[in-house]
Amino acid sequence: MDEKLSIRVNVADRYYPLKVERENEEKIRKAARMINEKVLQYKQRYTDKDVQDFLAMASLQYVIKLTEEEEKLEKDYLPDALKELIQKIDSVLEIKE
Repeated sequence: MDEKLSIRVNVADRYYPLKVERENEEKIRKAARMINEKVLQYKQRYTDKDVQDFLAMASLQYVIKLTEEEEKLEKDYLPDALKELIQKIDSVLEIKE
């Protein structure tokens, strides 16, 4: 039986209880550490802001990085011939609908 693991994750000095798959625990903890490190960098750089600002900026920075990686994968991963084949399949499926 796949039982979920109960963990508490610290993000920006607040604890969040989560139920996660055992195999995802380390990824979640790593993500929390990365967020906390980025928040700490912003805290050290900007003393007149609050934690909400730091969380927003960290989120923005990570989503920009994620978007860039997704775009890179789309461009680099599929060879042109495969992209053309996907487009042909999509156009055939559109005609049948």
